[in-house]
Amino acid sequence: MNLFFNFRNRSLVNISLSSFGLNPFSLHVVRDDMLHPFVSGNKFRKLKYNIQFAKANGYETLLTFGGAFSNHIAAVAAAGKELNFKTIGIIRGEELESKIFENTTLSFAQDCGMQLYFISREAYRQKTETNFINHLKKQFGDIYILPEGGTNVLAVQGCEEILENVSENADYICVPVGTGGTMAGLVKASRKDQQVLGFSALKGTFQSEEIGKYTSKTNFSITDAYCFGGYGKIDADLIRFINRFKREANIPLDPIYTGKMMFGIMDLLKKGHFKENSRIFAIHTGGLQGIAGMNQKLKKKNLPIIE
Repeated sequence: MNLFFNFRNRSLVNISLSSFGLNPFSLHVVRDDMLHPFVSGNKFRKLKYNIQFAKANGYETLLTFGGAFSNHIAAVAAAGKELNFKTIGIIRGEELESKIFENTTLSFAQDCGMQLYFISREAYRQKTETNFINHLKKQFGDIYILPEGGTNVLAVQGCEEILENVSENADYICVPVGTGGTMAGLVKASRKDQQVLGFSALKGTFQSEEIGKYTSKTNFSITDAYCFGGYGKIDADLIRFINRFKREANIPLDPIYTGKMMFGIMDLLKKGHFKENSRIFAIHTGGLQGIAGMNQKLKKKNLPIIE
């Protein structure tokens, strides 16, 4: 297990902004997506101390929750396979049960040995309720339960380590935001003179309340101006940007999280949001496994695909 979590294969990449007409700024991407081939980015960070706790306390089975193309489901399945845990995925949407082999994320998880159980969206909304949790424990026995998205105290502790050895020169630290756990870790680890800017992948900035559960620091803000209509929603402009960024910077972005963040950073740079000559660090949180599934949807809609 120590070998797994000591895996380090990331880099800090300086992005040339001349092709974007934004010379008076310094933009670096923290390539946390390179931490592990299948458990990348913030999922690696969130799982680190949770899995260590589970192992130390004798758990043999990990159970968690997710949707059709969940990065978290894929990461838990891959980590379980490598670290000899049984894994169970409670999946939102009964209709997906007959479409496992059409879904790259779910088929990957199943190939890793994860047992998939599909429930209705109505039932899924009860996933944090005591009666629902007790039913799962009765059904599956001695399980270590990871919340949807992976955020808890141990996950935030792991995400604090994202800034180790890379951020001392940063004025701004930018990150995609889902549940808020990754950003909470970054805020905790940041200096008070650094600003942490979150780009919500879904409508709303309610994640601020979640972050407040883990830190009293206030040097952060969240915007949903670049969520493109909501979680999992994208358009042709975002696809073109993701493809252009890959060509210019040689860095792939996922359409749910990092693509929206980077689109937002570039737009805010153009609008003068950042002070000139400021140093901006963008956290690449992974999620690239979801590109294949998104491209399936894009093809059906006759939209350009992500290269």
